[in-house]
Amino acid sequence: MLPVIVENVPLAPLTTLGLGGAARFFAEIAFAAEMTPALTWAKDKKLPVFTLGGGSNVVVADEGFAGLVLRLRTRGRRWCDDSGETRVEVEAGEAWDDVVAEAVAREAAGIECLSGIPGSTGAAPVQNIGAYGQEIASAIRRVRVLDRQCLDTHELDAGACGFGYRDSIFKREPERFAILSVTLALAKNGPPLVRYAELDAALAGRPGLANVREAVLALRRKKSMVLDEADPNRRSAGSFFTNPVVTAAAAGGLPEDMPRFPLPDGRVKLAAGWLIEHAGLAKGFRMGPVGISSRHALALVHHGGGTTKDLLRLALHVHQTVLDRFGVSLIPEPVFLGMVWPD
Repeated sequence: MLPVIVENVPLAPLTTLGLGGAARFFAEIAFAAEMTPALTWAKDKKLPVFTLGGGSNVVVADEGFAGLVLRLRTRGRRWCDDSGETRVEVEAGEAWDDVVAEAVAREAAGIECLSGIPGSTGAAPVQNIGAYGQEIASAIRRVRVLDRQCLDTHELDAGACGFGYRDSIFKREPERFAILSVTLALAKNGPPLVRYAELDAALAGRPGLANVREAVLALRRKKSMVLDEADPNRRSAGSFFTNPVVTAAAAGGLPEDMPRFPLPDGRVKLAAGWLIEHAGLAKGFRMGPVGISSRHALALVHHGGGTTKDLLRLALHVHQTVLDRFGVSLIPEPVFLGMVWPD
C-alpha cells in the first residue's frame, strides 16, 4: 500500500543538527511493505529518493531536497537463542541504542561498546558504526534489503556488504539498496570487549556487559556524544570527520607524539581530534552560530540560528587548517543531502 505522501516538509527538526531546508515530498514508512509502492511512485515521477532514519548523521542543504524522503518508522525485534549464540533480526526503524540495551540485558555480547550511538538500526550498517574498538560489521549476520533497481527483496551476508572503516556498499552506492532489517549474531553469556585504555580505566576492574555499557555511556556523556536536550553541544552530527588512515611512510613524517594505531594492512590510523586541536583549533572554537564542541574536537555544533552554509564554512576551515598544518586531509563522516562535500 502506498504510504501518505506530503509536500514541502521541513527536515531540520528531523535531524540532530537542526539545519537544512524541506523535502519536496515526504512519507513515513511504518511497514516494510510500503517501501516498494513508495519507490515505484518516485520512479514514475523520476524523483531521487533518500531514506532517513534518526537524522543523527545527515547534513541537509539549506535548499532542501528536491525528491522524496522516506522516514523509516518500522518496528520489531525478533530474538532467538541457539547453541551459545543469540540472534536478533531488527527492523530498520528501531532505535539503535534500544537494541544495544536489550542485548546487554539478555547477556548477549558483541555490541555493548556501541552503546549511546544515536540513530536507527537501518542506518548503522551504512556507516559501519563503531566505538571503543567495536564495529557493527563484526556482529552482522545478514542485512535484508530492497534492491531499488529491480524492487526485489533479498538478503546480503556480511561479506557482501563491503564493510570497511566507517564504510559499506550502502554508503558507496546510496541509490542501490534500501535496508529493511538487520540480523545480528551475538555471543550468549559472552565476555565484554574492552580494547581501549580509556574504557578499561573507566571500568576500574568491574566486569560484565552492563558495566561496560554504563562506562561507555558515561564516557560519551562527558564528550557530549549522547543526545541530551540540556547539553549546549547537543546540535551536532557526532564525529564530523573520520580518523584518517595513511600509509606508514606518511605517518612517519608526522610528530612523534601524535596518537597512531597500526592497522593489519600496514597502514596507520590517526586521531582526527588530536589533529584538529594541535592544528590550533581548540574545543569551543566559534564561527558565529556554529563551532567546535566544547567537549569533543571532532564534533561540529550548531548553536542555533545558523544555516548549513555556516556549518559547511566551519567544516572547510577545519579541513584546510589541518591540511595546512599536517598535510593530512580529513574526510567527513555524515551523509550530505541535497549537496556535496567539495573535493
